[in-house]
Amino acid sequence: MRTLKAIVPVLALVAVAAGCSASDDGDEQRLNGLRENYCLQLGMWQKARNAEGSVTPESPAYGEAALVAEDAVHAMRPLRDEAVSGGGTLGETTVLAINNGDGNAEARAVQYCADVGFETLTR
Repeated sequence: MRTLKAIVPVLALVAVAAGCSASDDGDEQRLNGLRENYCLQLGMWQKARNAEGSVTPESPAYGEAALVAEDAVHAMRPLRDEAVSGGGTLGETTVLAINNGDGNAEARAVQYCADVGFETLTR
């Protein structure tokens, strides 16, 4: 009976440790999915913006680029506090790139995608 009392806490500890490991893997997969989606949306925004060229704000292409930009900002939100190379957060960098047309910020956002393994999704 004494052996059983010693084994139960050990098994409980092993189960908890295994649960943490599985949870960590799930969290990492979720984070990886969020990063991939952000980089995909950023690339789509770049493509729409580049296709827009000298389109006026009244044209349909301009509105499409704005919608794609909104999708990129939405995809960034869960990752907004992640650090980017060159300083700042992904949130700050994305807003500067999309809203202000800051080429340096866009380069940092693209570098972020390269750093997390999704460089082929951006331009």
